[in-house]
Amino acid sequence: MNGVAPPRSSGSDGGAVESTTVLRAYQTWKGSNKFCLQGRFIFGPDVRSLFMTIFLIVAPVAVFCVFVARKIVDDFAGHWGWSIMVVAVIFTLYVLVLLLLTSGRDPGIIPRNPHPPEPENFEGSAQAGPGQTPQLRLPRIKEVNVNGITVKVKYCDTCMLYRPPRCSHCSICNNCVERFDHHCPWVGQCIGLRNYRFFFMFVFSTTLLCLYVHGFCWVYIRRIMDGEQTTVWKAMAKTPASIVLIIYTFISVWFVGGLTVFHLYLIGTNQSTYENFRYRYDRRINPFDKGVLRNFLEIFCTSISPSMNRFRAKVQKEPEIPAREVAGGFVSPNLEKTMSDLEMGRKPAWREIARGSGDFEGQPRNDSQLDKDEELSAASPELSNSTLAEGRSILHPRRSSWGRRSGTLNIPPDVIAMASEIGESNRTTVSDSAYRTDYQQ
Repeated sequence: MNGVAPPRSSGSDGGAVESTTVLRAYQTWKGSNKFCLQGRFIFGPDVRSLFMTIFLIVAPVAVFCVFVARKIVDDFAGHWGWSIMVVAVIFTLYVLVLLLLTSGRDPGIIPRNPHPPEPENFEGSAQAGPGQTPQLRLPRIKEVNVNGITVKVKYCDTCMLYRPPRCSHCSICNNCVERFDHHCPWVGQCIGLRNYRFFFMFVFSTTLLCLYVHGFCWVYIRRIMDGEQTTVWKAMAKTPASIVLIIYTFISVWFVGGLTVFHLYLIGTNQSTYENFRYRYDRRINPFDKGVLRNFLEIFCTSISPSMNRFRAKVQKEPEIPAREVAGGFVSPNLEKTMSDLEMGRKPAWREIARGSGDFEGQPRNDSQLDKDEELSAASPELSNSTLAEGRSILHPRRSSWGRRSGTLNIPPDVIAMASEIGESNRTTVSDSAYRTDYQQ
């Protein structure tokens, strides 16, 4: 197969000098992630929700330090009263660090394959008609052995790889994540193999912080009751900030506390949230369960595997492939890639189809373009009519049929005759062998 030469630019001496654009890996990233500090931090596409989470943590603690902790400093001997405020501030910073470790690191993204894997066996019709390429389809599911138990793994059309056991493709981040647990909108990141430990510690520490603020708010109310010899309701009326914090932390404890208990159960049984919601191990043995103690040791006492991605590594920008002439017409590189993926049994993603349609968007269609499309379908008999119809409906959603807008379209008779003559001449000049040779190149 012929490779594509990199672009060449003329130097000062008039000679041709090869020029390649060198970029960082995060600049050519195909997922939906957001990068910060030149690829040192990786976030999900919904990273803005992270600022809301930070506000929901910092704002209550600030109110607690100003309106509650500062007023009970003198109730303790020595400097122990100031320790209440110091502990609240340090605890909050600790929670924010865990939040950053959860949200800003690689959760265990598996790198994409540049090309589909080679099929191990042939599936499809072995008989190919004249001028047709035999259709190869990768098996959708493969079976692997995990601890003596057969586990099925699926093929990912987007990443073009067979997902390892416990791996799943996140539709939000558009990545395959190892030991995928779930995508958390509160941290704006997937929870997977490399950040699950920090996620659990963040949820558990937030629960303790809520209990800490909630408890000292009652201590302050008790101080008012003892100092003024009044009822609890009158004491609560004198400190509205404490009432707001008590209600806020009470609701938050039910949320983060319930999440903590749920993940304690998942860790003890060595399940992920994704697996638990799909009821995978209700009626069969969990091949990953090692016992409660070893399951906890696996999460908290094992070293975190290094990232499979080097986001700051220097890579060369992929050269742009020029349009290729097929049967008198031109096929854009993205559409050509989509056609080859369809032949390999891979369904193109909507992003790729959208990129392939970019060559036609905003341009009026005429009859000559209709003939080129007909020639493309004639030159590619292995593509089924249903596949072409599906692609046409996506590329041109406003058309009632391929190449014709809904409504009445008046075309002069001389233009129709000219287009039909051009189309017939182009069809006769393309042979099946020439097309196969051109396609293989």
